[in-house]
Parts: sequence; structure tokens; C-alpha cells
Amino acid sequence: MKTTRWTAALTGTAAALAMATAVPATAAPDPLGRFHHQRLTWKPCTLGPGDEIGAELDKAGARCAGVTVPLDYTRPDGRTITVAISRLAASGPRIGTMILNGGGPGPALDMPPYMRGIMGEAGTRYDLVAMDPRSLGRSTPVDCGWPAGTWIKGAGVTRRSYGRAAAFAKDLAARCARTNARMLPHISTRNIARDMDVVRSALGERKVSYNGASYGTVLGQVYASMFPGRLDRVVLDSSQDLFTWGPRTLVGVEQANERGLAGWAAWTAERDAEYRLGDTRTAVLATVHRILKASGRAPLAVGRHRLDDTMVPLVLFTALDTDEDAARANLAASVRVLADAAAGRPARPTPQLDEQLTYLLTGAEGRDASGQAAIICGDGAAPRDPALYWRDVQRTRHAAPMFGPVSHNIGPCAFWPTRPAEPPTRTVGPLPALMVAATGDTRTIYERNEVVHRQLRGSRMITLPANVHAPYQRGYPNTCVMTTVNGYLLTGRLPGRDLTCPPEPGQLS
Repeated sequence: MKTTRWTAALTGTAAALAMATAVPATAAPDPLGRFHHQRLTWKPCTLGPGDEIGAELDKAGARCAGVTVPLDYTRPDGRTITVAISRLAASGPRIGTMILNGGGPGPALDMPPYMRGIMGEAGTRYDLVAMDPRSLGRSTPVDCGWPAGTWIKGAGVTRRSYGRAAAFAKDLAARCARTNARMLPHISTRNIARDMDVVRSALGERKVSYNGASYGTVLGQVYASMFPGRLDRVVLDSSQDLFTWGPRTLVGVEQANERGLAGWAAWTAERDAEYRLGDTRTAVLATVHRILKASGRAPLAVGRHRLDDTMVPLVLFTALDTDEDAARANLAASVRVLADAAAGRPARPTPQLDEQLTYLLTGAEGRDASGQAAIICGDGAAPRDPALYWRDVQRTRHAAPMFGPVSHNIGPCAFWPTRPAEPPTRTVGPLPALMVAATGDTRTIYERNEVVHRQLRGSRMITLPANVHAPYQRGYPNTCVMTTVNGYLLTGRLPGRDLTCPPEPGQLS
């Protein structure tokens, strides 16, 4: 692929030759020129009745546009697709444009109004731009008609359960092969980074600032590697290293999630009168494992939903990304319902649990799940032998009985119909970013943040002793984190050294 950097190198070579021969040089044409210089048409964001995202964006004063990009950057004259963006213009003295990504990979279009509130005084100083990555949200989608909102499952407690999980993963991949075969080879973080650079250029910016969390830190690193010198101020919140990113990125997070579960169990034991799950941490954990075993014998009936042993761990896993009381209370209420179901009693889900199970067990949000998997499978190849995953699951059961069978389980990338089109990005180079990392993060574990910090020369890292993922973008209540990040965004000055922000009362568990 000929990027603008390569074109610039050719132009420089031509200029040197012209000086030697005294013949005027002609700049090589930019093969992406029509994309870089396209005129954007800004419109209201609401698409129709019931469009809550669009309505919130319009209420905040944002505008939306579609950016045309090549499906295949090696063939810029071929098929094009659309990347959807939103922009909330600066209302104070303008610093520049900041591109936002909240992780997943998932849609990001709705982020500008929320992030303006998070960013304090700095929030009004930027044009806040969010982009739905290719395959997701309002961008040209990869919609495989999946019957679930996530490709993640546990392996269950028996080989038969694992067989169901493997069949589920194989079916998901087959659906994408049938419906999106032409799109899949071109869905990857490297192509999303190329799209992001087209957005930068179409906005008329020489440089942009960037604020990414979780997967957003992967995108930020890849962009910095592919397009050096085009980033200004950079915040990376809960960083994922490029070495372990890919189809097996969950491998290694199981112990952090077991510790998170234990922390929640201790919190719940102190409230046994309310939740009746056990009056000690050990007792609460025993209740959880009884639920898992019962779901292995027969699916649990929870209202209109049925949960087997491949799904019960997901109810826990998806709720362990923060140690805030409200989240822990929601999980305790959910487990109380599951305990009733495991005991054969009528089990009516709470509204939060019903919403969660609808996401996990139905195709209501399956479109973005398949788009997410397309990115992950496009970023790296997965082992193809199902027996390998089963062996890994069995090896991790003793040390991580609840979450080892989740993090080591097979997924659709093992059956994906295409291979990655290019090698993944592994190195970045100097990047004076401000990083935020929590010691008890259950998603992008602290050790991975340390790897990124070492790789990004010139970066500074804020450490927060808390059990939380993406503390800055979440708006986790820690004054030190928020004022430090927002001060950097306002002034452009990094802290002189790495620092640890002490937890506020009641936060450290």
C-alpha cells in the first residue's frame, strides 16, 4: 500500500534528482488524494424515531457525517465504504481536534457529549470527534446475523459443555463466511487506523489529539506506529499491549477476575442480611460455584431465559470491571436470582439481569458482536485445533476455576474463513502519552499497562490502586486521576514523573 508517508519519501527523492539534473520535479500523485481531501457534509445525527444516540448528540449540539474510505487500501480505486463520525465543536478557545475511542472494539459515535463532561475545563477546548470503526455501528457494517451479543463463552464444566461452546463458535464463523466473505479480509485495526488518518485529513488537521480506552489504546498505538508525528496530546486509559492483543487476548486475565470475584464476595458477605448468599467470602464463593455446577446439570430457568454452564461465568465476568458499590449491588442481586434458579425456585430476573441476559443470549445486539469479532480475527491468527483449547482449559481449572474456562476457551477466530491480510503491529516508538492504569483491572491487567509504558518512550503513567477498568473514561471517582489527566489535556504538559493516585475512602478492596 502506498501511504502518504511513502508518497512523501518519493517526492523527496524526486526533488533531490531534480536538483542534480536541473529539471523541475513533479510531485507524485497521492493515491488517496480523493479521500484525504473530500468535502464532508455535516447533518443532524438523528436518523429517525427511536434513535436515542442521534437525539442525544443533536441535543448536545453535535453534528454527524459519513467519511468515504477504500475498502481495500491496496486498491484505492476499488470499492468504497463509509465510516460514520460525530463532532461536537469547541465552545471555548480552541486547542484542536481530539478523536475519541471507548474500546470494545465497539461503536464510539455517542462519546463526544459524555466525554465533554468528563474532561472538565478542557472539554470545551477541543472539537471532540468520534468514529464508529469500520464493521461497527453506523459505519459500513459486518452483520453476520449472530444469535448472541458476544462471541465469548465459558467452556463449561464437562467435555460435553465444551463441545457445545465449540459448536457455537464454529457456527458464528460460518455465518460470517456466508454473509460477509468479501468484507472480512479488510477488517483490521491497521485499516481502522488508516480510516482514522483519512478522517484527520478530511477534517483539515495536520495533527489530532487522541483519547482512547481499552481497545482504544490498541488503536492509538497502531495509529502512532503507522502515522508517526500526527498525534498531539494522547491519553491511553487502561492499555492493552500489542503483543497479547488478538484472538486470545483474554488468556492471562483469569487471575485478575478471580481476585475481582473474591473482592465482590467479601463485599457481599458483609451484606448477607440483604442478599442471603453467605456471611463470609468463602461462603459466597461456594454459593457461586454451586450455581455453576447446577447449570452444568441442567440449564437454569431465569424468567424467559435459560443459562447453562457456558454462560453463568459470563454473568459474573461482565460485571467485574469495577469495584463501585452500585455495580457490586447489581451483581449480588443477579446472583441471588441465579441461586434461586439453581435451587429450583421461581427466579424472576431483575431489570438489570434481564437486560444483561438479553444481550448475552439473543441476537438483539448480535450485529456489533460480529463486527467486533471481525476486527479481532483480522488482527491475528488463532490456533485451529479445538483440542488445544480444551487442554488449556483443563490446565487452568485448578488455579482459576471460574474464569480459566472463559479466558482459554475457543472462539470463532479458530474457525474464521479468512486469515489476517498483513502482519500485526508490534512496535510503536516514542510516544509521550499520558497513561492511566488500575492495579486491579480485570480487562487490561496492570502488567500489560506496564509493557505498554516501557514500549512508549516518553510516556508517563498514573497508577490507581483500585479494581476498575478504564477509570478515566468511566469517570471513576478519583480526584487525583481526573485533575491530572484534564490538566494535561488543557496545558499539554505531562507530569514530570510517573505517579500513584491514592484511592479515595472506601475504594480500595
